Amino acid sequence: MARANVDLIRALRQTAERLRGDVHYQWGHMGECNCGHLAQTITRLDKRLIHAWALEREGDWAQQVHDYCPSSGYRIDDIITAMLDLGMARDDIEQLEKLADPAVLALVRARTGDERRHLRRNLRDDVILYMDTWADLLAADLPAAPQVAA
Repeated sequence: MARANVDLIRALRQTAERLRGDVHYQWGHMGECNCGHLAQTITRLDKRLIHAWALEREGDWAQQVHDYCPSSGYRIDDIITAMLDLGMARDDIEQLEKLADPAVLALVRARTGDERRHLRRNLRDDVILYMDTWADLLAADLPAAPQVAA
């Protein structure tokens, strides 16, 4: 799982909040899907640009991450580099697109009390729930602030 840090947590929460709003969501669009929306937050790039760069090479986000090479010259790899630099792992990107991280799903099930609860990767509300839950998991892994004596 990703390296817990304030910047990644903030990006996840900002993305979830934006998805609660009036933004367009389309799972089949590389700039408007789960990873595409997070990439917008992290890179500040427009969804159309993210999509265009992703189409320079074949594949969905899972394939893009599998083929990732920071020196490839493909601009989608620059976006993936920004995501990795923020603390994500390659698996995180693939799991975000599919809403499939076991730890995130376990916490969702624990919170909802429904052991059979499955998240649908192309349902906006499930994406929001996943990102919020993932941010909570990462926040729980942050080191505690040192106590300062008065």
